[in-house]
Amino acid sequence: MALGGNPIFNGKSFRGATQTPPVPQAPYGNAPYGQAPYGRPYGQQPYGQVPYGQPAYGQQGWNAQPQNMTDEQLQQMYNQPAAGPADTGRMTFDDVIVKTAACLGVLLVGAAVTMFVSMGLASLLMIVGALGGFVLALVNTFKKQPSPALILAYAGLEGLFLGGLTRVLDTMYPGVGLQAVLGTLSVFTVTLLLFKSGKVRATPKAMKFFMIAIVGYALFSVVNLVMMMTGLTTEPFGLRSGIIGIAIGILAIGLAAFSLVMDFTSIEAGVRSGAPQRFSWTAAFGLTVTLVWLYVEIIRLLAILRGDD
Repeated sequence: MALGGNPIFNGKSFRGATQTPPVPQAPYGNAPYGQAPYGRPYGQQPYGQVPYGQPAYGQQGWNAQPQNMTDEQLQQMYNQPAAGPADTGRMTFDDVIVKTAACLGVLLVGAAVTMFVSMGLASLLMIVGALGGFVLALVNTFKKQPSPALILAYAGLEGLFLGGLTRVLDTMYPGVGLQAVLGTLSVFTVTLLLFKSGKVRATPKAMKFFMIAIVGYALFSVVNLVMMMTGLTTEPFGLRSGIIGIAIGILAIGLAAFSLVMDFTSIEAGVRSGAPQRFSWTAAFGLTVTLVWLYVEIIRLLAILRGDD
């Protein structure tokens, strides 16, 4: 897939379906086409070999009609459509949609589990899901070949995390969970429509801005987490409170939306270049990671806005 796209896609080998097959090597004593065999004049065939363009003994010659096939059968065979990407084991947009739907389905199942347990257990599952999801996110990101089982396991753990987080915040600010779901779907839909229309693209200039912004956001998040854990700030969201918290939240949502554009760009490039079908799982994983990030940022921003009322 395209270089400079979502970091999750970088480092993956997408050339397996598009590489030209190696030139077959001639056996000992025979030479490749265009070279004279050892000990024989150029153009002379080894003993028992048939000259180029002539049929071997007992075999059909060039343009000979296959045996036991009528003219009607041959015509039907010639009229059949050419094999599509799915028939040749290439990745398609449909593959990505199906795999992404599977990941989101497992995520919803994990989230539903936290809705039918006690609040204490839901909070524990949220922590387990956050830690386990973070570990599997790293594993799936750095694996050269996608593993459907690990990707689905990541989706399930993230479901526990998002379900627990939603239940905790929805208890504090009723209705914030539904608002976050609608907000995530809205951002995803608008971003996809803008990408399909060609109005939004992951250009090199935009990528450079994104990388600078994401590094700055990551450093801010680490500092904020350390201050919250050490008690240097008593606010529920640490430094992400008030006007600063709202501004950071809007920036984070914008970064997550642009990450969706990077995902779409990488997927489009993979389909066009004929990436192997198995990498549709990589595309689904990348979309799931971005959607999880987008949802977390939206529900946190909504909670901050509700807390300032």
